[in-house]
Amino acid sequence: MAEEHIEALDLTENGDWDGAHQLIQEIHDELGCLIHAYLHREEGDLNNANYWYSQAGRDMPDNSLEQEFDRLYQLAQSNS
Repeated sequence: MAEEHIEALDLTENGDWDGAHQLIQEIHDELGCLIHAYLHREEGDLNNANYWYSQAGRDMPDNSLEQEFDRLYQLAQSNS
């Protein structure tokens, strides 16, 4: 599943929010939920972002979107 996490993040980085969202919405492990949350945070849908962070057992972080993306990418790489 780590490949899908990285693919979703690569799609996001390349500006394909819809493609990333379509891919990640099928993945419900912790990292998938965190990436899903990030996508909604990036979109500005904070209620939906909060929901997905809570599905991962986390609170929404107060870091920047760039910092969160980098953190998630590192997590995805360490899981591959």
